[in-house]
Amino acid sequence: MIELYSWPAPNGQKLHLLMEELAISYRVVPIDITRGAQHTTSYRAINPNGKVPAIVDHAPADGGAPVTVFESGAIMMYLAEKERRFLPHDPRQRLEVMQWLFWQVGGLGPMMGQAQHFFRYASERVPYAIARYQTETKRLLKLLDDRLETRAHICGDYSIVDMACFPWIRVHKMTGVALDEFPNVQAWYGRVRSRPAVGRAIDLLRDRWVDVSTSDQAKHNLFRAVQE
Repeated sequence: MIELYSWPAPNGQKLHLLMEELAISYRVVPIDITRGAQHTTSYRAINPNGKVPAIVDHAPADGGAPVTVFESGAIMMYLAEKERRFLPHDPRQRLEVMQWLFWQVGGLGPMMGQAQHFFRYASERVPYAIARYQTETKRLLKLLDDRLETRAHICGDYSIVDMACFPWIRVHKMTGVALDEFPNVQAWYGRVRSRPAVGRAIDLLRDRWVDVSTSDQAKHNLFRAVQE
């Protein structure tokens, strides 16, 4: 059994997708980041970075003590390796998937996250910041669009990379960036969205979602620089 500590936000939904695609036994432990649950001592013991997601695997492959993993990319690699699915065994293909996974966790997610923050959540409008992150978001989307020109999925076969990118592309409207200029990304999005496991993943914790733009308390809990 795997305990999945998560919330209906893009980084959490990466793992929702993977868990549903793997069809393995897991239990969701909601971490309400809008109420500050990520800052509690008990959760920090699982994820010292105080973010979602994180997992505790009570049946690791080596049969030893439970394994705790934080950071979405690391969790995806851990589970894909354990289950031997959605991560190629061929060294060259595996390297390709790893490069694009790191591209997502180091580029696409953070840049779209910052674009979303300054476009939708910031208490004061900062035109330079909005332009900076929207421009970088468009650059990354153009790169992805070019990549998908001759491929059904980002690395050929459907993989953890597609699952990592999908939740961020899904919230593109919150960044103020449209997909009109990126037809290959739009087509890819439709292919991924049509998968039954993806539909189930999107529904997971859907009833817990909070519009952060309408709640000063949620903004405080999400965006405060340090823990009081």
